[in-house]
Amino acid sequence: MSRIGKAPVELPGNVEVQLANSEISIKGPLGTLKRTLSAHVTVEKVENELRVAPVGASHAADAMSGTTRALLSNMVQGVTKGYEKKLLLVGVGYRAQAQGDKLNLTLGFSHPVVHQMPQGIKVETPTQTEILIKGIDKQVVGQIAAEVRAYRSPEPYKGKGVRYSDETVVLKETKKK
Repeated sequence: MSRIGKAPVELPGNVEVQLANSEISIKGPLGTLKRTLSAHVTVEKVENELRVAPVGASHAADAMSGTTRALLSNMVQGVTKGYEKKLLLVGVGYRAQAQGDKLNLTLGFSHPVVHQMPQGIKVETPTQTEILIKGIDKQVVGQIAAEVRAYRSPEPYKGKGVRYSDETVVLKETKKK
């Protein structure tokens, strides 16, 4: 059995959990997240923690118990603290500007790039070369950050492009004659 799946998910006092059939809803100070549970696992609420158990002894049930436990833990953290991804723009003339639920990017193309943010995702630009993407769903925050990075991913010779704040870009040496 998964070692991750055996550990219970601690619930802070300000988090409410509702289990109905094969769906779980977690409500906290920042919002509500819902997820449909796999048929391979059972989730039960015991006092102030969630426990995940596999149904049967199959390999799929063991794998899904660890996955489900991690997803539930991420949901609890999302509704209490939230998630944040920081992107940096490296390059002359590269700029970002947040306008409501849109992110305007100037990335050296002949036209500005406008990225529409989905419901529940907030974007901020503390400076022209920093982008903060915030939300309660870890998967959506990571997906939006990846989409913004994909507009101009860092190139290997000068390192210009959009990169994560903790990303290390290994630069290649230029060709010598």
